[in-house]
Amino acid sequence: MPLALTAALGFSTLGILGKLSAQTGLPALAALPWRFGLVALLLLPFARGLPRGVQGRMLGTGLLYCLATHAYFLALGRVSAGTTSLLLYLAPAFVLLFLALGGRRPARLQLVGIAFTVAGLGLVVGLPGPGDHDPAGLLFGVLAAALYGLYLLGSERWLTGVPPLASTAFMSLSAAAYFGVTDLFTHTLRVPTGAAQWGVVLGLAFLPTLVAVPALYGAVARIGAARASVVATTEPLWTVLLAAVFLHEPLRAAVLLGGAGILLGAVLAQLSAGRAAPLEL
Repeated sequence: MPLALTAALGFSTLGILGKLSAQTGLPALAALPWRFGLVALLLLPFARGLPRGVQGRMLGTGLLYCLATHAYFLALGRVSAGTTSLLLYLAPAFVLLFLALGGRRPARLQLVGIAFTVAGLGLVVGLPGPGDHDPAGLLFGVLAAALYGLYLLGSERWLTGVPPLASTAFMSLSAAAYFGVTDLFTHTLRVPTGAAQWGVVLGLAFLPTLVAVPALYGAVARIGAARASVVATTEPLWTVLLAAVFLHEPLRAAVLLGGAGILLGAVLAQLSAGRAAPLEL
């Protein structure tokens, strides 16, 4: 559980760094190729000597992450950030659904934990509002959750036993190439300029990538995708708390109540007996 919480805390800095990136004039999508490219260059030496088959699985898992991230941004452009986050963190439900389709029934405490988590998320990020009725936006949000669930299951099935730093290196390589090509075709590819923009890129490369991603791979290997995905839903809570500290955004009572629900759901998921078996992908 500590690794999963570390991953959630690391990923929670994305929202703040994304806002800072926009303030410097560098769109979030334009920063992604540089964020992942720097991490790939730094970590690829740790992946030397791995068999080609393992390298291929790491690249394939990285592609799932890219597709989930792209779907998330497509949803974000059509519905509110709160609704997009709420849909994304349906990922634990998709993990359990895919496991059930693979013949593994989820533990009852896992289902109860997800219920508390979804309710808590509704309080933290807000329920869908009147402007959140774009069918394409809602569909992309659900697709992001499903793809992220597959990414977690793929990490458990294909990357267990692979060093987390090596997995992070190849995921970052996939992401750098994917978002570089995407930005090129959408005419949004930019080279960061100045200390402010490069500072944001370095921040994105460090906390939500170098720290969070290896921690996530380690958590999936130790406690399984199902339980790790539930603990990962604490991320919006940490985002709100960090925004209150560093951006001086107001902290609502509903956030504290919702945070308690999210944490309770995470604890219940950890109390579920045994580890969910991986889906045969």
